[in-house]
Amino acid sequence: MTEASPFAMLPASAEHSRFVQRIRRRYAAELPLLPAGLPGRSEIEALVSTLQVGGRTLASALRVARHLVLERLAVLDIEQAAPVKDITEVMTTLAETTLCLALEQARREQDAVNGVPRNGNGERIEFWVVGMGKLGGRELNVSSDIDLIYVYDDDGQTDGPAPISAHEYFALLARKLYALIGEVTEDGQVFRVDLALRPNGNSGPPAVSLAMLEEYFLVQGREWERFAWLKSRVVAPLDAPALQRAQYLRQLVTPFVYRRYLDYGVFEGLRQLHRKIRDEASKRAAGRPERANDVKLSRGGIREIEFIVQLLQVVRGGQFPEIRTRSTVKALRSLAARGLMKPATAEGLAEGYRFLRQVEHRIQYLDDQQTHALPGNDEDLGWIARSLKLACRADTCELLDRLCEVRELVATEFDALLHDGQAPQAGSSGNGCKSCGGPPLPVDSEEFLERLPAELAESVRRWAKQPRVQHLREESRLRLAKLVGRAAAAVKEGKSTLDAAIRFVDWIEPLLRRESYLALLVERPAVQARLLSLLGLARWPMRYLMLHPGVIDELADNRLLNQRFDGAAFVAELEERHAAWARHGEADEEALLDTLRRSHHAEVFRTLVRDVESQITVEEVADELSALADATLQCAINWSWARLKQAHRPAPRLAVIAYGKLGGKELGYGGDLDVVFLFDDDDENAHEIYGAFVRKLITWLTIRTSAGELFDIDTALRPNGNSGLLVTSVSSFENYQQGRGGNTAWTWEHQAITRARFCAGDPALAERFESVRRAVLTAPRDHAALKSEVQAMREKVRSARPVRAGLFDVKHSPGGMMDAEFALQYLVLAEAGQHAELLDNKGAIALLQRAEDAGLLPAGVGSAAADAYRELRRAQHKARLDEQPTQVDEAALADKGLAAPREAVLALWRAVFG
Repeated sequence: MTEASPFAMLPASAEHSRFVQRIRRRYAAELPLLPAGLPGRSEIEALVSTLQVGGRTLASALRVARHLVLERLAVLDIEQAAPVKDITEVMTTLAETTLCLALEQARREQDAVNGVPRNGNGERIEFWVVGMGKLGGRELNVSSDIDLIYVYDDDGQTDGPAPISAHEYFALLARKLYALIGEVTEDGQVFRVDLALRPNGNSGPPAVSLAMLEEYFLVQGREWERFAWLKSRVVAPLDAPALQRAQYLRQLVTPFVYRRYLDYGVFEGLRQLHRKIRDEASKRAAGRPERANDVKLSRGGIREIEFIVQLLQVVRGGQFPEIRTRSTVKALRSLAARGLMKPATAEGLAEGYRFLRQVEHRIQYLDDQQTHALPGNDEDLGWIARSLKLACRADTCELLDRLCEVRELVATEFDALLHDGQAPQAGSSGNGCKSCGGPPLPVDSEEFLERLPAELAESVRRWAKQPRVQHLREESRLRLAKLVGRAAAAVKEGKSTLDAAIRFVDWIEPLLRRESYLALLVERPAVQARLLSLLGLARWPMRYLMLHPGVIDELADNRLLNQRFDGAAFVAELEERHAAWARHGEADEEALLDTLRRSHHAEVFRTLVRDVESQITVEEVADELSALADATLQCAINWSWARLKQAHRPAPRLAVIAYGKLGGKELGYGGDLDVVFLFDDDDENAHEIYGAFVRKLITWLTIRTSAGELFDIDTALRPNGNSGLLVTSVSSFENYQQGRGGNTAWTWEHQAITRARFCAGDPALAERFESVRRAVLTAPRDHAALKSEVQAMREKVRSARPVRAGLFDVKHSPGGMMDAEFALQYLVLAEAGQHAELLDNKGAIALLQRAEDAGLLPAGVGSAAADAYRELRRAQHKARLDEQPTQVDEAALADKGLAAPREAVLALWRAVFG
């Protein structure tokens, strides 16, 4: 934008507005009645009351009050640079206040005629004025109409001498409301009232009951109406009892607007609505070039910013309630915080929105007309520019330059989101075949199948000819063909392998009737391309995607590669989501269980993508998965304790102790969690309370919900194994581990504790557990007896996992990972009392190196074994990712690069056990 000229800095006066001039002429005596500053509800109510005392009817007082408030806003906006949010907030408050006053009088008058409408229990039937659009979002502009829907909560009849049905009563009430607010009198009108958004539009009744509204949502509600209801809220009456009853209304609206799945199917509905709006704007501008510069409805205007925001909210809001807000600017911030929009894009759109709203207001101040088109005369245009500290002369117009910048940014983002709503280009089949010609073909068409590579066609034909596909709508079969066609095109262009395309087709098969996921891929070609790339790198991602298809949406998130897992941020985000569920009255166990699962699945998938695309090492994969398990456990503890009937304190004094792979921070995909639960609480009923809590917690962690599964939990390492208590006091655990009393731990349990750690729960118990662990590890031991017991346990484990002769198993065979782990466990139990550096739970690789540095292993043996352990883990990990066996023909060890690692581990075993 060019630098503002001195002319641009000349102050603009509100007096330029013809509307302001009229108000000052006609209501000069009334203008001083409004106190200085931004008017609030109390000031507006007081103004109306004063006007009534002066002899005006309520209808007249409301209209005059509206004029005085708008004159004040013009001055504050034009001459004092009041923020847009202040202007829209006052306009919204004006609408709410006048509607509440009008409703109160209308009810009194109608009650006097027909009596009070009552339900079957004799209670007064509540009536709500629901504000839609900018009124619902508290974003009302200065010359806006108000979109309203009238809803009453029950059927019944009035109790007066001339009883009528509640339906008739509220129709009459709606008419009175219109007379008080919408009719044009000698004082003008308060607001133009638009009821077209009500069920069945202008052909529907003026007021609907909750039951009628519920049926409409279930049977007739259209996609575009979900966008309209997104901003809905009760704007009158605003007394607490009525708003409490209005929760029933919110419970109907929320599931209609927000679905509990990724709802990409709404894209086409919004495209159609947008095309309709653009067509209407074009018709209005036909032959009227001055109307082409519409800051609301033209390309890149206010409406497109609102559509961008609302589309993302409707698609994602069912799962992420933290992005549900009626305010456009707040929603942009929420979308950026959730990672659904780049922060720079969100800020650019928010800044553009504020600018366009400022221009809109100045257009409307001119004559108090509901228009959004820039004026055609230079004087008005220059005034608008100066009011925004911009210049607009014959040779240059910074206002128009700035408008072009903003609208281009908005249009670019909108078109990127909706692909501009365009049909496939001429010469394209729409199925990913760029040279086929002709109309799109459904996926079960032989003509379409014949165009595919033979192997791919065979995979598609396997399910395309089945009745469940044959019975799909043609639109759905065309959508499937588009996805398959894209996969085939990617193979032809060398962007994907045939194996990847076949895996993609196999993955689609179970999802044939889950159209939301297919819609996602249709709407996001880049996501499908990324998915094909991922499927071409390994087999296991397809297995994970079959279990959790919703995670494909993560492929659209740039954080996949740019960010590593952050446990604290994960917990904070989930707590924010929990607070959002609570704000919306939806924080039930089902929602929270699903939230935990979806969030965990998404993070596992992010790690999986980074892993398969070689962005992180095997060790980093294990670190991320272990940290994710820790964080998920912590959230589950927080949320399930809050819903435990026996909870006797704000937070439980519970510790979750991780053993095994989780304890060693070596967790893999789909690994069980070996955990022990400890508590430290003096309450006389502590055993019963924590026993009940741990059972509830395990249920939270293991139950299968509509969102899938979370973990398998193994508690066999608790004191006395499966015959012991599910949860143990810290003092009992300490006595058990240190051999105090008749009940004492076995050596294999001490081996297990070498890699145990506090992973979730009350942080105050972490140090207590660690002191017990260190005391166990540093206790004096008979080395010969210890060696014998460790070797015996190793043989027992080996015999339980036999490996066929001639094969080498990277984990269980001699020279495999288990040998390295057992050797290390012996060293820690035997030597930690003299070598404190072995006490830290730093993982096998670091501890093997430390053992060598401490002189407990011959030079080079520990470091070679550490490298070998890393290589064996890598081989195991790679095999599992590609769903291959972890056993290798011994004759091929050298070719696989595993001969040297096996020898290094065998050397370690010999050095430790002889």
